[in-house]
Amino acid sequence: MELLNYIFRLGVVFAIYGFIWGIFEIGISILRSGRTKTVQEDYVIKAIKYLFLVDVTFLFCLDLENENISIYHLIMAGLVLLTYFIGKLQNQQNQLAMFKMMGQGGLSKMRMNFNLKAEISVIIIAISVFILFINYPEFSKNPISIWFHESILNIEDTPIFGFIFKIIGFFFLLSMLVKMANAFTYLISGKPFVQASSSFQQFNGKKKEDDFDDFEELN
Repeated sequence: MELLNYIFRLGVVFAIYGFIWGIFEIGISILRSGRTKTVQEDYVIKAIKYLFLVDVTFLFCLDLENENISIYHLIMAGLVLLTYFIGKLQNQQNQLAMFKMMGQGGLSKMRMNFNLKAEISVIIIAISVFILFINYPEFSKNPISIWFHESILNIEDTPIFGFIFKIIGFFFLLSMLVKMANAFTYLISGKPFVQASSSFQQFNGKKKEDDFDDFEELN
């Protein structure tokens, strides 16, 4: 039960963080005045988003244990973060497959916004930073992450918004349980989490007629 409550709490935290970050991205879009983001800009923003999500998640691990690090909570938080990031990556791979089915126009557009190596690199960096915080927790405390932490707590305590995000947290809990179960199944079957070869074949236009798509999402 404690595990379920913990994942549920992280779901609420992730949902509120996503809401705050969405407002931030709207501000960036206004400043760009409609200019399309480059691939580099897209992944720089995503890297910053993931790094602060990792930071905020670590702060909530400390908060749950009154500033004492709980190995159990850290391990679970790390698994939830990794599952969340991989799920995001696989969602984009599914979108890539969908654009491919829609024709080359959609595929060309998707190429501009998806880079498998960059996606994996961002995830590796984010998880590495989480591990760094475990060894050096003082690095996790900075004005921006503390502001996110306090803002999430304030929104969570708001009657209406707090209730809405708790509903989202419940569905996040269900999603995480299914994804973790599917991940365990993948490990037993020996299938890869990320279909790298299929993606590169599509990017290079080298896919044979008898090849098939195998984009799997941890749902």
